[in-house]
Amino acid sequence: MDKILIHGGKQLKGEIKISGSKNSALPILFASLLTDEPVIIKNVPSLADVDTTIGLLNFIGKKAIKKGHTVKVISKQKYKHIAPYDLVRKMRASILIMGPLLARLKKAYVSLPGGCTIGSRPIDIHLYAFKQLGAEISINEGYVKTFAKNGLKGNVIHFKFPSVGATENVLLSAVLAEGKVTIINAAREPEIEDLANVLVKMGANIAGAGTNKIIINGTKKLKGFVHSVIPDRIEAATYMIATAITKGHVTIKNVEPKHLYTISKSLKSCGITIKETQNTIFVKWTKYLKSKNIVTGVYPGFPTDVQAQWMALMCLAKGTSKITETIFENRFMHVSELQRFGANITANGNEVLVRGVKKLSGAPVMVSDLRAGAALILAGLAAEGKTVISRVYHLDRGYDALETKLKTLGANIKRTKI
Repeated sequence: MDKILIHGGKQLKGEIKISGSKNSALPILFASLLTDEPVIIKNVPSLADVDTTIGLLNFIGKKAIKKGHTVKVISKQKYKHIAPYDLVRKMRASILIMGPLLARLKKAYVSLPGGCTIGSRPIDIHLYAFKQLGAEISINEGYVKTFAKNGLKGNVIHFKFPSVGATENVLLSAVLAEGKVTIINAAREPEIEDLANVLVKMGANIAGAGTNKIIINGTKKLKGFVHSVIPDRIEAATYMIATAITKGHVTIKNVEPKHLYTISKSLKSCGITIKETQNTIFVKWTKYLKSKNIVTGVYPGFPTDVQAQWMALMCLAKGTSKITETIFENRFMHVSELQRFGANITANGNEVLVRGVKKLSGAPVMVSDLRAGAALILAGLAAEGKTVISRVYHLDRGYDALETKLKTLGANIKRTKI
């Protein structure tokens, strides 16, 4: 099993280009199930989760081929309505296949999905929404079975929590429903807007994407599309923090600065210089790093997907910082691994106190989930000495060409089987 070896202490310098957003590419790939016409999706990152999604589309009855960063999808045969465990178990986002299958076939059998172990992440919000649209649901033998014999019907859906996945699943199903569907307390993330833009290109009638109220007027048929996926704001945030933790200066290209406003503001509060153009962000360490408290929240709040990376940064900040996690109940699994670097961290429930130390020392560590793995990479880049990171397959789910990009910036990093 692959490991990543880092000899830390190198300043990151230069420029890199951010890949397309994983969290946008996956639902857009599933949107291809809503039409029999050809689909071309550009700026798709090369990730394990993308490969899993393509495999799932091909199993269902599409012919999806990825060349470079472009995926072409055409209809090959009659769709299957079953998404089996062997394909779904690798990725939480597999649940997004339920919406389009239910809309097109009026039934879907989807195995309960897998993914990172960062809390229960229940799918009850998804199932509640489908029931509101007229679906019947049962769960047995590890499968969620949904039926809409007479098709999906318009209704008002009030989410108890602005779930990104559930909002996407409703969009992917409601576009072919009969009548009007209104989502109240919808997620507002940029990835929601990107998916909605794709669906509108297909002929859907959607208003309000990017706000907490989305209105969808169903249509009977959707067409193919060509679309370029938005940049990955979580990857960009990770490299911004990597620059800060290594006392470097890096120009990050192919970004949407407005999507990173909270991260940029937080880094500025710590003493990091941030300069923006239309599609670049320049990050530079100029003086000692000040501590800053953060509380994760739904967009446009501080992203839970950047909490672990921020914790790594605060390990070397002057003073004490408090990190409060409000989205997932089990997202501090990286604490014990950061402590192996010499970090001074105390966890208590959904809060962590980080007391900054003068230096970190390289250590053997193990990745528990995707973003925790990113935190360990950052700590290894800043630490003195050698760091060996195991279970790096988690990182392959969400970071395109991670070692290559870091090497470009001067990091001493390589993949190995030691």
